[in-house]
Amino acid sequence: MIRRPLRPLARILQARARGENPDAIERENLRLRHEVSRDADRERAESRLFVLGLCFALAFAGVGLRMGVLASTKPSEPRVAQGGAGIVATRAEIQDRRGRILATNLETAALYVHPHELVDPARAARELAKLFPDLDEARMLADFTGPRKFLWLRKVMSPEQQQAVHDIGEPGLLFATREMRLYPNGALAAHVLGGAAFDREDVRAAEIIGTAGVERSFDARLRDPGRANDPLQLSLDLTAQTAMEDVLASGMTLMNAKGAAGVLMDVHTGEVIAIASLPDFDPNARPAPPTKGDPTASPIFNRSVQGVYELGSTFKIFTVAQAMDLGLVNPETMIDTKGPMVKGRHKITDFRNYGPELSVDKVIVKSSNIGTARIALMIGAERQKAFLDLMGLTEATNIEISEARSGKPLLPPRWSDIVTMTVSYGHGFSTTPLHLAAGYAMIANGGTRVEPTLLRRDTPQYGPRVVSAKTAAQSLAMLRHVVTEGTAKVAEVPGYQVAGKTGTADKPKPGGGYYKEKVIATFASVFPADAPRYVLVVTLDEPVNTMGREPTRTAGSTAAPVAAELIRRIAPLLDLKPRIDPVQLDGITLTSN
Repeated sequence: MIRRPLRPLARILQARARGENPDAIERENLRLRHEVSRDADRERAESRLFVLGLCFALAFAGVGLRMGVLASTKPSEPRVAQGGAGIVATRAEIQDRRGRILATNLETAALYVHPHELVDPARAARELAKLFPDLDEARMLADFTGPRKFLWLRKVMSPEQQQAVHDIGEPGLLFATREMRLYPNGALAAHVLGGAAFDREDVRAAEIIGTAGVERSFDARLRDPGRANDPLQLSLDLTAQTAMEDVLASGMTLMNAKGAAGVLMDVHTGEVIAIASLPDFDPNARPAPPTKGDPTASPIFNRSVQGVYELGSTFKIFTVAQAMDLGLVNPETMIDTKGPMVKGRHKITDFRNYGPELSVDKVIVKSSNIGTARIALMIGAERQKAFLDLMGLTEATNIEISEARSGKPLLPPRWSDIVTMTVSYGHGFSTTPLHLAAGYAMIANGGTRVEPTLLRRDTPQYGPRVVSAKTAAQSLAMLRHVVTEGTAKVAEVPGYQVAGKTGTADKPKPGGGYYKEKVIATFASVFPADAPRYVLVVTLDEPVNTMGREPTRTAGSTAAPVAAELIRRIAPLLDLKPRIDPVQLDGITLTSN
């Protein structure tokens, strides 16, 4: 804007020429300038008032619109309040394959204190110590009389405890409502479920996170608010799981074992119907991980998926199956079993002298180390390792238990001829009972690889083919012979044809070498053998059967009878009807219309 000068020279000169006062021109110009400034200020103020009025009108219109929407919507109960940090206060349930609850949520209360609001801190500390013996009265009194303005006392309380605290009558004792994770079946399937704990929390809500097992593996899915009402359904069968844990616990006691593991798996779908590790724990009060000593001695150690063991002669069927599939042998091929078999400074022997030669079928039935080692040499180290890779026995399983990632098999550092021979009968190669179950499922389902899973599935898996259907059938027949005429006769269950293989492996010492009188006894089985549905693996740690004349440690006298009792208990629960062969009665002829 161009400002007009107050004393323009031209007009001043003209005014002086006419005898007028030049100061009048200055006063007139000053008045005009003030009028222009005043008009501009007025227009600016009017614009601002217009904009402000428009904002108020829009705000009142928004409030009115929101009130109208709320008035027209259906009333509903308020949801659980959540903290400003986005605490998720819901977690989906976990169920077994039939919809029975394995893990759920329970509304409970936590106790916190505002020390500055306590009327009598000493009395409050004294009464709380009576209610909760794990709380120290002196420590509480020091906290109540100190500078702290907030203090958690209990994260979980029963309704009875909450009422007792309320009866103390102190205004500074306050309650926070939240949900806790509840496992209504106690220790049942503890190693599968794992456990959960509080993470972020405030007085309005607490976030539950999975700390182990499937709770940790599926943590994001279970915490998803959009799926809070969508239970996670596992492949486990609660009744079969109960039977497995009961029988394994009894077997541990009878066989004086240090620990036990069991796996029951569908050979076609890969579903794990029951899986157990003993000793176990209650996930409602999960023990802390050990900080010293042997971690495998802790009850939270999962022997089924974390424990890597030399599983002994249960591996022999894999060696024979590979050799048959390669066309190197057949069930009738005769194998030299004269012993001992010497390779360098190593000597391989059998449990007893089986004669100068055995058929391949009898090598499995009699469980000959020498015979299996000679077959392994026909295969060779490179092909043997490739076969174990194809079966998935050299990597950790992908089962949905967070601890399973640590259950990676221990492989020999160098695959020499002596390693090829010892691996063929399950020594010098350590893997988990779950790996073994998957391997036997491959034989039982016709020769295709199966990945174990804890999620329910209604269709069979069609993994890579490992051996031909013919080889799988021949291998299964050999396993059946082991039960009918070999080392596992005690595993036969009337009405259910059982096929399987025993394995007794010396237990390695932590510093190297093997114990002389400590073994890992395993029995891997398939039932019914005439129409395979399930594979069952039972492993006992340091068993000793003292019920005979002399103590025995072999799998045939320890793990096999436990597995037989398991099949006897579990088969009817899985809707498997016993097969009863007709009996021919003298003098009676059976006819049909």
